[in-house]
Amino acid sequence: MAKEKLNTKAAGIVALAVMLSRVLGLARELIFAALFGAGRWMDAYNVAFRAPNLLRDLFAEGALSVAFVTVFSKIIVERGPDAAWVLARKMATLTLVFMSLIVVLGIVFSGPFIAVLAPGFDTDKAAFTVLLTQIMFPFILLVSLAALAMGMLNARNVFGMPAMASSFFNLGSIVVGVAVAWCIDPHFGPRALVGMAVGTLAGGFLQMAVQFPSLRRVGFSFRPDFGWNDPDVKRVLVLMVPAVVAASAVQVNVLINTVFASKLGDGAVSWLGYAFRLMQLPLGIFGVAIATVTLPAVSKIAAGGDLAYFRVTLAKALRLALFLTLPATVGLVLMSDPIIGLLYQRGKFSAADTIQTGAALKFYAAGLIAYACIKVLSPAFYALEHKWTPMVVSFISIGLNVLLNWQLTFRLGMGHRGLALSTGLAAIANFLMLYLLMRRAAGGMETGALFGSLARMGVAAAGLAAICVAGHQWLGPWLGSASLLDRVWSLLAVIGAGAAVYFGLCALLRVEEAHEALVLVRRKISRRAIGSPGA
Repeated sequence: MAKEKLNTKAAGIVALAVMLSRVLGLARELIFAALFGAGRWMDAYNVAFRAPNLLRDLFAEGALSVAFVTVFSKIIVERGPDAAWVLARKMATLTLVFMSLIVVLGIVFSGPFIAVLAPGFDTDKAAFTVLLTQIMFPFILLVSLAALAMGMLNARNVFGMPAMASSFFNLGSIVVGVAVAWCIDPHFGPRALVGMAVGTLAGGFLQMAVQFPSLRRVGFSFRPDFGWNDPDVKRVLVLMVPAVVAASAVQVNVLINTVFASKLGDGAVSWLGYAFRLMQLPLGIFGVAIATVTLPAVSKIAAGGDLAYFRVTLAKALRLALFLTLPATVGLVLMSDPIIGLLYQRGKFSAADTIQTGAALKFYAAGLIAYACIKVLSPAFYALEHKWTPMVVSFISIGLNVLLNWQLTFRLGMGHRGLALSTGLAAIANFLMLYLLMRRAAGGMETGALFGSLARMGVAAAGLAAICVAGHQWLGPWLGSASLLDRVWSLLAVIGAGAAVYFGLCALLRVEEAHEALVLVRRKISRRAIGSPGA
């Protein structure tokens, strides 16, 4: 059997698709910021969406996706695609039934849930949050089925459409949400947020439905199958138990932050929400893309028993994650205020909101590299059948986050900034523990090569940091200008110069990942030149 490779081309396709999704997601956030600002009622919407969104990460795009892809990929290697499709039909039926029950329970018990999630909300704010939660809870069913479809397609080496599916979520939630919100309240007062909640459901349906044609093309046809007393179904469920916590530690920490933030007054939940979702832009483009391609590859390699090649593939994925997220980290830390100001500061989103959101973004970004590496490392433990390791590590990081939240936010008086910093520090601790444990499980992780690459990337990142500092000094008046055009060109100038310096220095210092990226670009240019009329 040919060796399963880490498909960097597929990672590039996924990255482009995820980039489109994140850009549309950012557009959705900009619309929310302009129409509703970052105050009392936007806090209510953020908390209401966080409830089904947390369950999405726990059961759908976290545990279910990781566990299913791991078992599904191994069955393809061991018994062929037909046996894998049998499992897929059983899991689709189980997901439909179980998540429908979760939706009913979520709607019925949304009141007590919000009381626990946001204990600092007053009566009116809490009641509105409960209403929005009840409207949006069916989202978890739709996105769970979408995640299962994505897992099937990824295991069959189809990456483009699954990665594009979340773009349709954003499109649906924007178009339907704004239209319904306008019908409810043309002035976009608090009641209009009900329309945005309806748009969330429309987006979830589109995210699921657009993947169905691709599923039919790769051979899947859905027929209800209630044969859940099956060894393969049990393998998925057994993997899901630890993965429920392990794959969603970051989201659990964000949920804990919400509880603390609800006690910090109006605006804190929204500032953290806007900052965290902006930080997820590079995380989604790079970290998720690399992890999406890596999981099926390492699962098939592990099924073949080639531990040495498993190490090589996983180490390469980690170095690629470092290469792509390190410059994003430097840029978000040093340019947070101009970025937030350019993107969000309009309509009901004030200059004060920019400062507070930028402060949260700085501290969130400190953990960006760790977040990306966790997405690559954590699922790899399931490929090795070390299913409990990520869960135990996640419990430790969640406990650390709670301790740091209390110390930084209340004891040291850092407010919402302390919540962002504690999340970043907990993610760093999570990554370090996973890395050390993976070294033991895999018999090594090419640590020398990793540190060598990191040192060279660090030199390049220092050059990027110098450009950002110089940009603040030389272009400061334009970066903070009242003119949108001035802010756009000055920020793009700093970002462009910084990116050129980082990638240029990486190429000069012979960082392998920079060389691979350059080769891919050259191939694309060569193919276009060959296909052009004048070639």
